[in-house]
Amino acid sequence: MHQAGGLFNSRGYKATSIGHITAATGFTKGAIYRHFKSKEKLEEEALGYLTGVMFENLTKRIKSQNNAGGKLRAIVNFFESYICKPPIKGGCPLLNVAVEADDSSPLLRKKAHSILEVLKNSICHILTRGVEYGQVKKTIDKNYFATIMIASLEGGIMMSKLSRTDKDIRIVIKHLEGLINEIEI
Repeated sequence: MHQAGGLFNSRGYKATSIGHITAATGFTKGAIYRHFKSKEKLEEEALGYLTGVMFENLTKRIKSQNNAGGKLRAIVNFFESYICKPPIKGGCPLLNVAVEADDSSPLLRKKAHSILEVLKNSICHILTRGVEYGQVKKTIDKNYFATIMIASLEGGIMMSKLSRTDKDIRIVIKHLEGLINEIEI
């Protein structure tokens, strides 16, 4: 799944053929189709694998922090690392699949949306706990903050990938760090 996921994430879901996967893995088409009923099922499983890797790495960083501000900064720094040291070949799987599967693949779009919701709910949970423990202002609009944070990070990644520099993501990071400072008590 690692090799197929890397191909889908770096080449694109539509541009990656079963032939590309057989060449990369050494498996025959028959072997692949014995495990996956269709290319779409393979794409879905690969996306699950890729986001599993992403969330595993992200969770480690979040858990290493002991307050809401630190956890939010860990998320910001994790996404910043996609420019210099991506944990997954090809960059952020959520951004990649969201752009590609918008209208062309309802199954991948639905899966991408559920991944987005997990990320958004995780940020909202950090904020809720931060309010409970007196680390975050009670007036915080959690959904608003989570949406701004995710949209800024994904946009910064996209802009930095296109320009092949980390300039744009660094601007986004600086802005988000300022927002985190504003909501902390």
